[in-house]
Amino acid sequence: MTPLQVKLVQESFAEIAPIADQAGSLFYGRLFDIAPEARSLFNGDMAEQGRKLMATLATAVNSLGRIDDLEPALADLGRRHGGYGVLASHYPAFGAALIWTLQRGLGDAFTEEIRDAWISVYRAVSDRMTAACAT
Repeated sequence: MTPLQVKLVQESFAEIAPIADQAGSLFYGRLFDIAPEARSLFNGDMAEQGRKLMATLATAVNSLGRIDDLEPALADLGRRHGGYGVLASHYPAFGAALIWTLQRGLGDAFTEEIRDAWISVYRAVSDRMTAACAT
C-alpha cells in the first residue's frame, strides 16, 4: 500500500461519506447476493449494521497512514468476527461487495487506479484480520 493509494482511498471515501446509509444498504444487499450463506451471520437491524460498517470503514480509512497503529484494533476486530462465525473464506466476498458498492457510489469517478488502491488497502486490512481470526 503506497502513500498515493492511501490518498486515493481517503479521497474517494470522502465522496462516499454523504451517502453512507445508502452505501451500507448497497453493500449488504450485494454481499448477500454473492454469499447468501453470510446472511445467517447477521441478526438485527441491517440499517444499523450498515451504519456500523460505514463508521468502522471511516475509522480505518482515516488511519491508513498509520496502518501499524491499527494492528491491535484490526486483530481485535478479526477475533470478534471469528467469534461471530466469520470464516477466512468470507473475506473475498466482503471485498467484492465493497468494491462493487464503491463503484456504484462513485460512478465514473471510480477509476481503475482507485479500484486498485482499494483492493490493496482491503488486502492489507483483511490479511491482518484473518491472521487474528485464525489464532
